[in-house]
Amino acid sequence: MLGLKGKSAGRATENRVAHRPGYFRCVTGRSIVQSTARTGATAVSRSRSRAFQQIRAVVEAPSLRYEPSSKAKTSSVLSIILGGGAGTRLFPLTKNRAKPAVPIGGLYRLIDVPMSNCINSGISKIYILTQFNSTSLNRHLGRAYNMGSGVRFGGEGFVEVLAATQTPTDGKWFQGTADAVRQYAWMLSDIKNRVIEDVVILSGDHLYRMDYMKFVNYHREMNADITVACLPNGADRAKEFGLMKINENRRIVEFAEKPKTDEALNAMKVDTTVLGLTPEEAAEKPFIASMGIYVFKKDVLVDLLTNKFPAANDFGGEIIPLAAKDMNVVAYPFYGYWEDIGTIKSFFDENLKLCRHPADFEFYDPQSPIYTSPRVLPPATVVDSKVSDAIIAQGASVYNSTINNAVIGLRATIHKGCTIQDAMIMGADYYENKEQQAAVLASGGVPIGIGENCRITNAIVDKNSRIGKNVQIINKEGVSEATREAEGIYIRSGIVVISNGTTVRDNTII
Repeated sequence: MLGLKGKSAGRATENRVAHRPGYFRCVTGRSIVQSTARTGATAVSRSRSRAFQQIRAVVEAPSLRYEPSSKAKTSSVLSIILGGGAGTRLFPLTKNRAKPAVPIGGLYRLIDVPMSNCINSGISKIYILTQFNSTSLNRHLGRAYNMGSGVRFGGEGFVEVLAATQTPTDGKWFQGTADAVRQYAWMLSDIKNRVIEDVVILSGDHLYRMDYMKFVNYHREMNADITVACLPNGADRAKEFGLMKINENRRIVEFAEKPKTDEALNAMKVDTTVLGLTPEEAAEKPFIASMGIYVFKKDVLVDLLTNKFPAANDFGGEIIPLAAKDMNVVAYPFYGYWEDIGTIKSFFDENLKLCRHPADFEFYDPQSPIYTSPRVLPPATVVDSKVSDAIIAQGASVYNSTINNAVIGLRATIHKGCTIQDAMIMGADYYENKEQQAAVLASGGVPIGIGENCRITNAIVDKNSRIGKNVQIINKEGVSEATREAEGIYIRSGIVVISNGTTVRDNTII
């Protein structure tokens, strides 16, 4: 019970209820203060009883109430996540895995970002289109997002991987983003997708947090055939994206995919105050860049792919510019954090940004977390070490070392005397016990992990790598680009990359 009396009790109770998180404020109903006009113990008792019932009703009432709305129904929305091509710009990280399966942030995979955004948005019907090195991606999806029981989504949710296949009528692999969806367009008319009205097309290699249903509802309110998510951008990176011009109604009137020349780039400059930027911000970011995220009306998507433009292979380069000429294609401005992780440099930089305090992007948010595969691993172990601005994932062990501005991944082992600075150590898929390590050493090999007295800076060490003792990975010669494929060593944009499973012998200097 509330245990307060008199008028102050009424105010205190109302204030307490008003500030209780997740519940309605107490703004209506009779005060719990008793009227002095009432007389008799029975009347007072009944009044108090009714008052406390009102207070309890307020406290117990949930703040979220479901109101059916055609715009809010997620059962009519389908998501398609594109697994990407061969991932040449992220090579060698994509040597043995698909781009969306590349680890990020110590324990996540790139695919976890769009998958979690879908789940947090209430979208439970998800296809993932894959083609290259999809084994680890399929394994991760099966472990992390097994929705087959239907418990979470009421029996209608599913996550299905659609791999590139050759058929008697189509003997080609996926030729591009649009062609990948075209080859499975028949599934959009499948009986289990009969209620689908809109299709969200997503990429598997972006870092951001978005409520897709706000995106879809905007698309429906604008009565758009296609809606393209966009954000303002500066001239330094504008050439990396599709750029657009829009009118006062945010309808796209011109679209150019990754302009190659300065002349073509300057032709796409616009006044971005139309997106809500201040004049100063608009001067710094005079371009509207596509995020590569789209919402299509289902019937429009099928018609474009199979009837109007059956030879078009890419959404950004072909479908969107062609459709914008005579269809209602609109822009959806996004103001949150977003980054395209398409190169080794952007991947490396984004991982190290996660080590900042506070970070520009946080994988954990209590209202909208990024999910991943559940693992049964011990907490990280750090013994007599100096650690600053670092992420150390579960199952990792660090002994008598210095870690600064670095990501230490799952099951990583850093032996004594090491200095890890501005680096990403992805860790391992399994542990080697003492007997296995002894056997490896007896055979002249190197155990998994980072050996004693190593110095690693400006580098990425991929999973299951074996780094010997007294190794220096520092790009001593300041090389910008190099490929030593036989040794499993690469340099991209000055960043040394040790590929998956590579062995680096004792006393090596890179």
